[in-house]
Formats: sequence, C-alpha cells, structure tokens
Amino acid sequence: MPSLLHAVARNPALPPELLGRLIADADEELAGALADRVDLAPDQVRQLAERSEFAALLLVADGRLTSGDVDPLARPTVAVALVEQGRGEPGWARLLALVPDPYVRQRLATCPELPDEVAELLAADESDDVVAELAVNTTWLDLLVRLAAHPSAMVRRWAAANEAMPAESLTALLDDPEVLVREQAAGNPTTPGAAAARLVADHAMIRQALAAHPGLPAETYQRLTRDEIPWVRSNLAQNPGIDERLIRHLAEDDGHDVRRSLAQHPAVPLDVLARLATTVKIGPILLPRIAGADPTELAELAASPEPRVRALVAARRDLPSALRDQLAADPVAKVVKSVAPDPDLSTAQLTAALDRFGTTVAAAVAANPGTPGALLDRIAATPTVPVKALRAVAAHPNSSPAALATCLASPDSRTAQAAAANPALPQAVMVELASS
Repeated sequence: MPSLLHAVARNPALPPELLGRLIADADEELAGALADRVDLAPDQVRQLAERSEFAALLLVADGRLTSGDVDPLARPTVAVALVEQGRGEPGWARLLALVPDPYVRQRLATCPELPDEVAELLAADESDDVVAELAVNTTWLDLLVRLAAHPSAMVRRWAAANEAMPAESLTALLDDPEVLVREQAAGNPTTPGAAAARLVADHAMIRQALAAHPGLPAETYQRLTRDEIPWVRSNLAQNPGIDERLIRHLAEDDGHDVRRSLAQHPAVPLDVLARLATTVKIGPILLPRIAGADPTELAELAASPEPRVRALVAARRDLPSALRDQLAADPVAKVVKSVAPDPDLSTAQLTAALDRFGTTVAAAVAANPGTPGALLDRIAATPTVPVKALRAVAAHPNSSPAALATCLASPDSRTAQAAAANPALPQAVMVELASS
C-alpha cells in the first residue's frame, strides 16, 4: 500500500538500514516523502535530489541542498528555488530570466532584490503571467509606476495589489476600466482611503474588497453596513478600522456569516461576543478577543451561565490553574471538550472527562500531549470511537503498539498513515509495511 509506505518513510524511528534501502529504490513520490526527514546525511540528500525534482525542491526549502549541488541550466526549477531563498550563485538570476520555461521565469519574478537588469528583462517578458508576478512582488517604484500603466489588465490588477505601489498610481488605478483592477486597488490598504471611498457604489466585487480597507471615512463604513450583499458586510465585520458603534450595529445583522466574521474581530466588546456565541456556530477555535482578554475578563466569561461562552474561554492554553480546573470540571461536554487538549491537565482530570462524556470528548482528550498510553488504549478500543479521535491516537507519541495496531487496521487512510509514521510503532512492523 504506497500511502503507508510513504508514511513509514517519514517515520523518525525508521531503522538506518531500511532508510538506506528506501532511498536506493525511491521513485518520485517516495523520494518526496523521504525528503521530509531531518536525519538525512549529505550524500543521502544529494541522492534524493537526483532521483526527484519534488524532493530537490523540498530539500532546498529547508536549506539542505546548496547551489554547489545544482546546475542552473540543467535544473532551472531547483535553481530558481535557491535564488528565491537568496542562496543562488551570482549571475544565476540573469541566466534564469532567459530560460524558455515561463514557469521558471514566473518563479524568478517572485524573488526579492532582483538586479535591475533582470527586473527589466522580466518586465518585458512575452508572458503576462511573468510580468504580473513581477508587478505584485517588486518594490522598485519606477518599475511599479510603469507596470500600473501596462496594457495587460492582468498585470495592472496585480500591480494594484502591491502595497509598495505609490499612492498616486493606486488612486489612478481606481479609475481603471477593468473591474478586477479596481477591486484590487480598492482593497489595497495603502490606497488612500478617501480616494477608495468613491467606489462605494461600484460593482459588488469591488465593494467586497473595499469593505476590508482599514482606512475609509466613517460615513463609508456606515454605508457599507447597509450593503445588500452579505459578503460585503462580512468583510466589513472583520475590518480593524471599524469602531465599536459599527461593531454593535453589525452584531444585529441578519446574516449568519456577518455575525460569525464579527466574532473574529479583535476589538469586539465581550458582551457582544457573548451574544454572538449563542447565535452563530464559531467552532473550537481561540478567538482573537479571547486571546487578548485579561484575567478578570476571563473569570467573568468563565462564570457565564451560557456554556457556549465558557467554551470560548476554555480554548485558551494559558489559563490560570484555578480557572482551568474549574472549566475541566464543567458539567457541559462542550466546555470540557474545549479545555481537554490543555497540556497542563492531569491524568486524573483527563480520565474524569472521559468517564463523564465518553466519545464526545475522546478526540480532545487524545489530542492532549500529556494523555497517557492507558487512556489512549481505552479510546482506541472503544467500538464507537469517532474517526477524529482515532486519528489523534494514531499520531500520539504515547500510543502503545496495541493502539497503533488498531489504528493501522482502520479503514480511514489518514488514521493508518498517522500510525505508520508514529515513532512508537515497533520497528518490526515498519519493516513489514515497507516490504509489503
């Protein structure tokens, strides 16, 4: 089963002799899996890079393949990846700008601090994709001004997204005949807000981008709260430029996505957030306002009669111990499920959570890095265990061989792969999987 072989290839505990055999026999995909390993010797790095372009790119990305290992004309894709990291040889950028493959030139256009001569070559490239990539990445002001007037709408569009573009040019792009160009200029946070505001009655796509602009006049934000398109109001709800008055106004919006976006606002008042928690599905995430709450605010929220509010606080992983213990003993499963992954919970608390709520909290308990093997065994042996819980067991460093055997036999491929990559897997099983 190739997917399990690739997972075994990534296993940190793979025996050295088996690693050597896999490298020698690796095809393109297996070489890519092996390239993820951090224990490769220099000769193994070079061997994998020779066998697979994908592996070579991975090895460049983590700094293990150097310019001395690469011929830029024979392997231009790998060479341009080195240039992107600032690790290419002098003169490589000009060579790569003349490579016939437009993908290589497009990648080159993303590189920082290109020599002026190379930037000029790319700006005159026959491929609009290459020029557009240069337009969104370059910080050379003279070149940006020229690209803002390029005959290709695609190039102007990405020039309008570049935050290094001079304000005068961005203002001019607000009048571009192409909708997508105006959309990018309207959403660019460095576009002068007063100028961007004049697009408040333009196309819906433009209004949606405009609603995310952090520097618009107050009256423009007010007008956008009444926009007929929910996506526009949803973007506005996340905008750090809106004030508390507008936040409270948007909290009454009849659009579910609008209110859910508002819950992500870092400055949403806590009383508003508490109401939002009861009207929208937020999910098991740490909200920015909760992450920034002080101990007093956290204690007030944790004392809320509404479990959905308490669950928001339980997602913090740096709670005062008394508050954490209070939430771990909460009578509602949703709250306990939120706090269960906290690494500071004791085995007794994790056991109590599983005793009280069973499979409802099993995935959260299994996600806790301190969960002992006995509890993981119990979760894995539960006939009705959710797939998400079994996946967490499969990846857990404390999992026993028995629990991992259960995970390997799972019909869920992600669970089996996680078990095959777990360093706690017996080496004999690794050898068997690699040989099958």
